[in-house]
Amino acid sequence: MKHETVLLINGAQSQGVAEGQLNKTLFDQAIELLSPHFNILSTQVSQGYDIRQEQEKFAQADIVIFQYPVFWFSLPSDFKRYLDEVYEMGVFFGGSERYGEGGLMQGRRYMLSTTWNAPRIAFSKPDEFFEGQSTDEVLVGMHKAQQYVGMKPLPSFTAHDVVGKPEPEYIQQQWQQHLTNALLSDKEESLVNA
Repeated sequence: MKHETVLLINGAQSQGVAEGQLNKTLFDQAIELLSPHFNILSTQVSQGYDIRQEQEKFAQADIVIFQYPVFWFSLPSDFKRYLDEVYEMGVFFGGSERYGEGGLMQGRRYMLSTTWNAPRIAFSKPDEFFEGQSTDEVLVGMHKAQQYVGMKPLPSFTAHDVVGKPEPEYIQQQWQQHLTNALLSDKEESLVNA
């Protein structure tokens, strides 16, 4: 039976108090958990990359997991540059009569896994900083970029207050449960029913 292929991209970079260790831990944990069930491809943006090789990884991938810290409500600059360079016209998207429907990555799914220094409560109520918006609403630019190239979303994962009140063991447990629910539940059911 053909295994699906998962591409994991660690977009973390070291900056100030954010050294990227938690993102690296979650990236490594995903590789370990998913390896028995999927073909795994991976990239750590901070270690450099070849644009054509990255494009080939996307061509092979069925699922892409983007692991990154949220810097100023967006992507780290090195990760943004990676997307700018890799998401090339004619490879990721083409022309279409209707804006946003020329994506060439049809049939692929993606997951955002982000770490925030913002506490979860900052998203929970209209009178808090994010005015009741979810993390997915705040990250609309990243979601729209994936929609533009034709990918469909899987449920996002977020870890909060990672600098102010770090709970790495709890976050790792939550991440394992999230990956199991989103990607492994169907695989385990098919093994049981086989």
